[in-house]
Amino acid sequence: MTPKPGEIYLVDLGLAAKVRPAVVVSRYDLDSPRALALLVLLTTENRGSDYEVSLGKPRFLT
Repeated sequence: MTPKPGEIYLVDLGLAAKVRPAVVVSRYDLDSPRALALLVLLTTENRGSDYEVSLGKPRFLT
């Protein structure tokens, strides 16, 4: 699997959470020194955290 930036995956977060959409924000690098991809979970709930970024409402969530 080679995730590309902007792709969206459904991620199972285990028993404590549920399946959530996540977007790949890592850069695309064919010659990467590590097998690493950074995913950011998406939610429709804003909790007022300093670490949240508002994206508006993406079309796939409407």
